[in-house]
Amino acid sequence: MSVLVEACIDSVASALAAERGGAGRVELCGALHDAGTTPSAGMIAAVKARVRLPVFVIVRPRGGGFVYSADEIDVMRRDVDAARRLGADGIVTGALCADGTVDAAATRALVDAAEGLPVTFHRAFDLVAERAGALEALAACGVARVLTSGGASTAIEGADAIAALVAQSAGRVTVVAGGGVREAHAAELVRRSGVCEVHVRGTRPAHSTMTPANDGIRLRKALPADEDAWEETDEARIRDFVARVSTA
Repeated sequence: MSVLVEACIDSVASALAAERGGAGRVELCGALHDAGTTPSAGMIAAVKARVRLPVFVIVRPRGGGFVYSADEIDVMRRDVDAARRLGADGIVTGALCADGTVDAAATRALVDAAEGLPVTFHRAFDLVAERAGALEALAACGVARVLTSGGASTAIEGADAIAALVAQSAGRVTVVAGGGVREAHAAELVRRSGVCEVHVRGTRPAHSTMTPANDGIRLRKALPADEDAWEETDEARIRDFVARVSTA
C-alpha cells in the first residue's frame, strides 16, 4: 500500500521543502500558532506558482473553536471560492454545532462552494460528541476526507479509533491520520490504523538574521518567547516520514 504524506505548511519556503522531501501534498495554512487559519490570497497564489504538489487550502476565519455565525460562514464560502479561483487543488475546513455535532448545513454550503474540489473536514472532527455518526454526516455532505487523531491527544494514541473509522468508511471518505505524528511511530500508526494518508508538521526552528535594537519590546502575545523565531518545514524530516511510512 502506498502511503501519502501530507505536510502542513504556512509559507513558500516550507512548501518547497516539503516538495523536496517527497511529500505527496501540502495543506496550506496561515497562523499555525493558532491551529491554522485561512492563508492570504497572495500566499495561495505564490505557493501554487512554485510547487507542483497538490495544494489543499485551509478555510478557517479565526482561531478559538469551530462554531461559526452566519456572517463567518459567509466569509468562509467567499474564501473557498477565492481559493478555488487561485488554483487550490482542495479545501480543508470544518464547522460544528454547539451540541458537538457536525454543522451539516454549513458543511454542505462549503462543499457546494468548492465546486467539485475535494473537501477535507479537519480536526474539528476530534471534538464531536460521537465520531461514528459524525462520519456518516460528513459522507452525506460530500466530504472527501476526514483528518483525525481518533479523538485522542495524538494519532498514535487514537490509532485503534482511527482504524474503526477506516473500517466504517469503507472507502466512502478517506480517513487521514494526523495529530502529533512523529517519525518514531509513523510506521506503527499506519500499520495499526490502516490509513493510506498521514498528516505531519515536520518542522525545524528558524530565526531572524536581524540583531534587534531593543530586546525589551515584545510584539507577540503567544509562545515561543523568542520574538524572532518561527518554524519552517524541515526537508530532511519530511523525507524521513516518507521513508518510514513506505515500509509500514
